[in-house]
Parts: sequence; C-alpha cells; structure tokens
Amino acid sequence: MRHPVEKPETVGTDAMRLPAHPEHLWALTLIEASSLVRHRQVTSRKLVEAWLSRIADFSHLNAFISVDAAAALKQADSYDHYLEAGGDPLPLGGVPIAVKDNIQVVGFANTAGTPALSKFFPTRNARVIEPLLKAGAIVIGKTNMHELAFGTSGYNTAFHSPGVIGVRNAFDHSCIAGGSSSGSAVGALLIPAALGTDTGGSIRQPGAVNGCVGFRPTVGRYPVDGITPISPTRDTPGPITRSVEDVVLLDSIITGALPAEAPAAESIRLGVVDQLWADLSEPVRKLTEDALRQLEQQGVQIVRVSMPEIFEMNHAVSMPLVLHECRSALTEYLSVNEAGVSFDELVAGISSPDVRTIFEDYILPGRLGELEGQPVDLEQAYATAMKDARPKLIQSFELLFKEHQLDAIIHPTTPDLAIKSNPAATSFEAFARMIRNADPASNAGMPGISLPAGVSQQEGLPAGIEIEGLPDSDVRLLSIANVIESILGRGPTPKRSG
Repeated sequence: MRHPVEKPETVGTDAMRLPAHPEHLWALTLIEASSLVRHRQVTSRKLVEAWLSRIADFSHLNAFISVDAAAALKQADSYDHYLEAGGDPLPLGGVPIAVKDNIQVVGFANTAGTPALSKFFPTRNARVIEPLLKAGAIVIGKTNMHELAFGTSGYNTAFHSPGVIGVRNAFDHSCIAGGSSSGSAVGALLIPAALGTDTGGSIRQPGAVNGCVGFRPTVGRYPVDGITPISPTRDTPGPITRSVEDVVLLDSIITGALPAEAPAAESIRLGVVDQLWADLSEPVRKLTEDALRQLEQQGVQIVRVSMPEIFEMNHAVSMPLVLHECRSALTEYLSVNEAGVSFDELVAGISSPDVRTIFEDYILPGRLGELEGQPVDLEQAYATAMKDARPKLIQSFELLFKEHQLDAIIHPTTPDLAIKSNPAATSFEAFARMIRNADPASNAGMPGISLPAGVSQQEGLPAGIEIEGLPDSDVRLLSIANVIESILGRGPTPKRSG
C-alpha cells in the first residue's frame, strides 16, 4: 500500500512567471488548474508537487489512505512533454484528482477503509474512472472513508496518523469531516476535486461540513462497476469539488451529456419542505435561512410545501434496503473482482466498533432490530420496502413536484454543523441526525447537490444547502445550482490554509 510521502523538494524558478507562492496553486479549482496547464502558464509537475506538499503538511487530517507521489509526478512529466511536443490539450490534462478508496484505480489498493482489503490491488479500474483518465486526470491518491462506507463521521479506527483517529474537518481539526466520503481533502485544499460515493448522503454531507460542493447524480447515471457496494438500489459515485462548474465539467466527461444554459433566476421554482427545515441547530438555521432570503431577493421562486409523512416513509425504506442488499452485493463484488477475501473474512477483520456492530447484529443474522420484543425479519422488511414503501415514497415526491410545479426542493444539507470527532460521533443517533435531510431523496433515486451556505460566526464551521430534483433531472439541476452559486458565492477557504 502506498502512503503519503515526504514533502517534495522545492522547485526552482519557473520562467513562465508562476504565482509567487504555492498557496495560489492550492487554491485553484479544477477548471482553473486545467486552464493554467493548457495555456502553458504552469506545468503539470508544478501543480502535482504543490498538492503533494500540501498533502504532506496536512497528514494529521487523515484525508488520504494512500498516495503515489512517484507515479503522479511521472504522469505529470509525461503530460508536460506531450504538450511540449504539440499535443492537443485534454479537458483534465495534467491536473491531479483524488478517488475514494472504495472506487477501484489500478496501481492502488482498494481498501474500502477496512483492513481485510488492504492488500487487494485490483487489475481493472472502476468504469467511472476510465473517462476521467482519458480526459487526462492524474489520480494522486485514494481518500480515507468511514469503514466499508457505513457511517457519516469518517471515524475509521483502521487508517489514521499516529494519535489522531478519524478524518478531520478542514475548518476545525477537532471535528468530523463527514462520511462516508470524508471530504476534508477538497475542503482543506489538498486536491481540487475528488470522486466519492453516496448511498444516503455520503457525498453531500461531507461536502456541506467542509465548505465544498457535493453532487449525487440520479442512481444509474454513473456506472458502479468496480466500486465496493453497500446497496445497489441506492449507491452511486459522484464528485466533491470547490465549484459547481467543476461538477458540471466532471459530469459531462463521465456521461457525455452537454451542460444546459443557466436559467433566469425568476424561472426557477424551489420547494421548501417544512419538515426538512424543522429542528435545526441555530447556526445552520441562520445560515440557510439567510441563503434562502438571498435567493428570493434575486427572483428565485420559493414555494412553501409540506410532506407530513416524509420521515416515516423514509424509515420504512432506508435501513431495510441497505442491510439486506449489502451481504449479497459485497459477496458478489469480492468474487467478481477477485479480491482474495471472502465475505466472512472481510467481516472478521472489521476494525471500527460501530461498523462491526452493524454487521454482527443486523446483516449477519438477517434481522432489523426488534418490535415489541420480537425480532423483525430483515428479508420480510426488505420485501415490503421494495413492494410498497419505496414506491410510495417515490410517488409522494412526484406528486409534490407536479402539484406545485417545482424544479427542485431546497433544504439544509445537514441539521447540524460538524460534530466533534470521537467515538460518540459514530453512534446511530449521530448517524441518523446527520443524514436526516439527505436520505429521503436518496431512497427515491433522486439527484441532489449540496452547495456552501456560509460559515457560522461563533464556531467557524461551514453549513450546506441542498437542492434535489426528480430522477434524470440532473442537467437541469446542475444549471440551477450554477445560478444559486452565482447568488450565494463560492465556498469558503479554511483560515488554517497555510
């Protein structure tokens, strides 16, 4: 397994009048970095060295499980020589990205954050990776995550720096970075963009608490081959970036879809579901209500709506799908990809206590807790969820959108700011609270994108605001996100940026 390397040597003066301090390179978005390389204002090597240095300086964030500096620099040099020889620039040419460590990339172990897979080096890339590599991206490393993607804190006891457990927040290193696609790599400017996975909020929630943009596409829009699964009905990869335009670029490269023109603000109708704005912490309430007022002042139509049974409907779907589908999906994944580890061996090696409990108390015995003192059969709960509860949830969203002629609904991504990183952050109560708002649309297969809503004055922590559309409305949703970002502004930069 490759680990973060020592800080690379300082690069000599570049004749192309580069920014005076590497910090300027760290702050670049994906498109900005690509443009500098394309116009030969900076070399790919210079970019890669700057971000490698940044990663080494912030290793205490536990943002990466593995980094291959030598391979990244070799690819950077190759791309620089390609441009020098007159090659046509590629959309992501020479720019480093990171990939969550449950998405296969040849040359890296694909650990899924669990010890049993630490020596599993896949022989083929996940299908979603291929178009990014063809576009010239350099995968600099694999990002840390909640073990087997079963959590929202990133408090992984298996992979961490000495004395510091858990992936740490870009704005407050004592707090969580979210999960399971723990987002501090992008938020702390260690990399301009990363690819994560989202089952019930695992891209949008870490995006929100680290001041980033996190996009969950419609389930099925991005391929899932070569990705360690939880629930095939719910799983999807997606990007975490520092701007909406970077998400649009990555989406167009992965799907081949052309982006839509940004609509006029006055033509956008966003539904505010009362239940998703209830019981918020005070800093999240203030930041997101302020953001909503700004949108309304610029002409966006805000429509007050209600879904009284949204949490009850979601409860009947969420855990039955995940807990039932996980065992068969993981078993098939391990076999098809020749991981060299059986399902039972994988479970036996789980390090994080919260994840071990999920497998030992629910997945292995096939039960969903107890009701009135009697065990609830997981298979029966799953059958009911797929036959009745999930169709009801989907239909409720469809009727809401139709009745109120909505483009999307809008709500705080998470009810709270990032909480302290410790074992308590892995409790079921903390997990359920963090995904409360993002989970219902996930279970309906809907796309969603979280955008920064600002930073709380007292805590100095970011909050996110999310919009979600009906399935297959991704292009329209991203165009609306562009409008929202133009009104609210881009995400914040951590004060601890140096």
